[in-house]
Amino acid sequence: MSREPSHADKVLQATQSSSAAARSQIAASWHRSVRKHGLNPDEHRAPERIEQSELNHRRAALDKFMMLAAPRLDALYTLVGQSGFAVLLTDKDGVVLDQRISDADVDAFENWGLCTGADWSEEREGTNGIGTCLTERRRVIIHQGDHFLSRNTAMSCIDAPIYGADGAIIGALDVSSARADQTEAFNRLISAQVAQTARAIEEANFRNTYNPARIITAGDDAEGATLLAVDDSDLVVGATRAARTLFGMAGTGPLIARPAADVMGREDGPTGFERAERDAVKRALARAGGNVSQAARQLGVGRATLYRRMKRLGLDET
Repeated sequence: MSREPSHADKVLQATQSSSAAARSQIAASWHRSVRKHGLNPDEHRAPERIEQSELNHRRAALDKFMMLAAPRLDALYTLVGQSGFAVLLTDKDGVVLDQRISDADVDAFENWGLCTGADWSEEREGTNGIGTCLTERRRVIIHQGDHFLSRNTAMSCIDAPIYGADGAIIGALDVSSARADQTEAFNRLISAQVAQTARAIEEANFRNTYNPARIITAGDDAEGATLLAVDDSDLVVGATRAARTLFGMAGTGPLIARPAADVMGREDGPTGFERAERDAVKRALARAGGNVSQAARQLGVGRATLYRRMKRLGLDET
């Protein structure tokens, strides 16, 4: 009687196929894990953890970012923690900087390597939620047998990339579980919440970076916050990755300041820059139930400034 192929057999068979990597993103990641990183799916070594001094250095470099992310991690953990999930925040290299894990589950997650200081780069661990998310710069769900290493196949990992104010990737947000009854359908529900939280972290970080510039919501992108930072001269001085993509700007790094009207276009009158600004003000007022003071706080401007802006845009308090 022939034996059932092991996980390692399936991985290696897929990496030897000339067409598998083209047909499947998981197979493409497995192929990288073997061909590029020289990994073996049957390795049983423990996940690598960096020295505490190096972890402290990485945290210090992202101190403000982590402070802004913390309440968003707390909120996400409130939603998923009781279901046996851990919430992890990593840097751009896949090193875990912060975590939310229940006291009862700490030892189990430590054994799996899902803990601060662990290196979950694809180069180190092969196909996994954190590393593959960062490598492919997209949301991923790596469910159990999708993992490269056999020892990781009990896990389900749901991840979204986080982009910094300069458009470059800054880290990943991960929600992981090792529940045997974890379903792919449930993973998809959680994935939407992970993406929303990653977007909220991006937005908070961008607003803080460009304070006190005026922040304009330039569009609606489910993959990231679409924001522009505009100075007192109506020059666009900053843009999130989603906004850079939308308006054809440099993907990363400092921007050459350009008039907001040129970036967003005034040709069609209210459908250009003025409409975007008007829509942002209207959304803030709607969320605040018409309370101008509360809307002004949401937009990061003073009450008097918002009144002047409403007047210029032809909006009244109703």
